[in-house]
Amino acid sequence: MKIGVLTAPLGDRDRKAAFAVVRELGYEAVELGSGEFTTDLHLGLERVVAEPAAVAELKADLDAAGLELSALSCHGNPLHPNPDYAARADRVTRDTIRVAAELGVGAINLFSGCPGTPEGGDYPSWVVHPWPQYFGDLLDWQWSEQVIPYWTDLAAFADEHGVGLAIEMHPSNVVHNTGTLLHLRDVCGERVGANFDPSHLWWQGMDPLVSLRAIAAAGALFNVHIKDLTYDRAALERDGVLAVPAGGPGCPWRFTTVGRGHGPEFWCAFLDLLEELGYEGVLSVEHEDELAPTEEALARSIEFLRTCVWREQASATPWLQDHDPPYPSPTDPWSERSRGDGADPSSPSR
Repeated sequence: MKIGVLTAPLGDRDRKAAFAVVRELGYEAVELGSGEFTTDLHLGLERVVAEPAAVAELKADLDAAGLELSALSCHGNPLHPNPDYAARADRVTRDTIRVAAELGVGAINLFSGCPGTPEGGDYPSWVVHPWPQYFGDLLDWQWSEQVIPYWTDLAAFADEHGVGLAIEMHPSNVVHNTGTLLHLRDVCGERVGANFDPSHLWWQGMDPLVSLRAIAAAGALFNVHIKDLTYDRAALERDGVLAVPAGGPGCPWRFTTVGRGHGPEFWCAFLDLLEELGYEGVLSVEHEDELAPTEEALARSIEFLRTCVWREQASATPWLQDHDPPYPSPTDPWSERSRGDGADPSSPSR
């Protein structure tokens, strides 16, 4: 598996300069934002949609840096109750799908979004529990009237372009855990899958390895983000994971540089499981550690991941074939006759 990086943290540099840093640090692939929450810093979505020359320039920049383009990311909310907001997010999403098809990118990364209420308004409403019943009614309405119709149409559009929709399971969106992702896939088809980021699962109390197996078993593993998370245990035990502060002081969790929240025991198991499941995509580092200097954090991330990733394919194991001697008589396995050496079968030295 190749190790790549989402280039957003290098947004103070132009594309060529950012690619140069990425390559110098040893990364083999890049993921580019195309708008909304994942800002369009190095792609230039409007231009690559409108001008064939812009696509050629991007390909030339990638080739010059020796980098693969692993994904495009447009994490917006096309289900937003404000129609102007939703229309913009939908336009960015569909343009990103068009560009991904032209660039040969297999799947784009995005959020599912979250609707509001039947009355509309300017704010989404994320339901975290179906009781009292009016919350359950709202959740049913959101899925039946907003989520499923929109994503059915978007999946058909993506299918026309041969591009997958890799949803990042993220709180504040209707798809935020294993069950909601697989439900959307069941309803809207195989173009819907996951951009698997373990960091958002930990603080919900999920086991990423269990989730990963379930998603892979459904054929829904499209892309992988590598991002770590650490807890403020005192804040967590005091207020729980749904505490109002979503970041900064008082939040019970924060994103951190890979390896500083969870050590090799987890990351080796995670990467071994990806290997076992046949994942052949890129491991895309998403740096969001506010306490770390960007380039140093990216350097440490790839240094850490290299200790966890096998660089070559698993070798054949002929050395195991002759590891055990022939098994003795199955009817009398430890008798002198079956062992043929005249040794006392009760001897502790054996």
